[in-house]
Amino acid sequence: MMSPLEFFRTLPPKTCPECGEHMEEQAESYMLECDRCLSKREEY
Repeated sequence: MMSPLEFFRTLPPKTCPECGEHMEEQAESYMLECDRCLSKREEY
C-alpha cells in the first residue's frame, strides 16, 4: 500500500480545464480555472 505522502507526491500537476495551463495549487482552494480564465468569465 502506498503511503499518503507518496500518493500526493505522485499526483500530476493541476491544470486549468479551459486553457490547459498548469496552476499553482493552494491549500483550501477548490478553484478549477486559472486566474486568467476566471477574469475572462462574465459575472451573472
